[in-house]
Amino acid sequence: MASVNVRRDVDDRFYRYKMPVMLTKVEGRGNGIKTVIPNMADVAKALSRPPQYTTKFFGCELGAQTILDDKADRWIVNGEHDANRLRELLDVFIDKFVLCAACKNPETDLVITKSEDIIRDCKACGQQTKVDMRHKLTTFIIKNPPKKRSKRRGSNEENGGEEAGASPTGEEDADELTLRLQSEAADLAPVEQAAIANDDWSADPSPAAVAKRVHALSLDDNSDEDKGDDPMEQLRLWIEINRDDATPATVMSKIDELGIKEKHKTVQIVTESIFTSKMLSGKELEKFNPLLKQLVSPVETKEKHQKALLGGMERLVGVNYPDLVEKVPHILMSWYQADILTEEAAKQWGTHVSKKYVDRDVSKRVRKASEPFIKWLDQADSDDEDEE
Repeated sequence: MASVNVRRDVDDRFYRYKMPVMLTKVEGRGNGIKTVIPNMADVAKALSRPPQYTTKFFGCELGAQTILDDKADRWIVNGEHDANRLRELLDVFIDKFVLCAACKNPETDLVITKSEDIIRDCKACGQQTKVDMRHKLTTFIIKNPPKKRSKRRGSNEENGGEEAGASPTGEEDADELTLRLQSEAADLAPVEQAAIANDDWSADPSPAAVAKRVHALSLDDNSDEDKGDDPMEQLRLWIEINRDDATPATVMSKIDELGIKEKHKTVQIVTESIFTSKMLSGKELEKFNPLLKQLVSPVETKEKHQKALLGGMERLVGVNYPDLVEKVPHILMSWYQADILTEEAAKQWGTHVSKKYVDRDVSKRVRKASEPFIKWLDQADSDDEDEE
């Protein structure tokens, strides 16, 4: 089976972390149409995550129901979904739930803390980085915690086929990493073994070698090694890590540093990432509205920025926090009164369903919720005409 790098932004053919190319198959028709992923178990095994997590993630992102049949090895997302779109979503899953946020290495286990936070415990650099708990998948993970993984990473013979990362306690034998590296090295083709033999740190678990590996994989903002990374994803990741302490000034400083202030997608990323379920009750709107206004200003000449603002809001309430859908009129009113959102953009958006940012059904639901605000705008225009 063809394989690709776990990190598709890494072009090195000797990159050691591989996974099978994800396959998709559309079955059925009409209301019964569904997308089957025949090799989801193999893909998830390569990521050291249960196939339930990856399949459920697709359902969360696409607003679709999923079928998770471990015994029959059937992993299904209802509806017809493009293979490339699912592969893009797999990249997002890997970034959010597999890669270490510090060194971008996939050598991580998921650990659930006593406070029900989910941590990525990295065996490469030793860092423990928190998963974005706003995503709906985190609720599923907490209800279906990862099982203790077997002695060798990637083997699911000891846990009934459900690959699962670390146990909730995060316990692991002291020599497990060394044994696994040695075992994996023994399975490599002769050419690959020779390549690793010439590399003085690839399979060396000594402190000095590990330090060198961390340096090579470091995502230090000032290093040259991360210049090929997507600046939008760097911004998203930075917000996820620093959200609790972020201010409009610090976010704008990061945006300036990445050189993406004028990009309309920046507005989308900030909108869907900076807010939480407490965006109204916790006065987050009041706190970050000045930042949004700065990003979309001058609004008269930034039609794409307006669309990106509303697209980010669709993902925020439609995917990240569905409980906020009913609050859409309050969110729109706040932006309208703060001169962030224009009347023209709001009306255009409210009457034209789009699947650019979310699934079409989600888009309809969010726009349906916005009707009180759109009607208020129409009524205000009518009153103005009557006065004239």
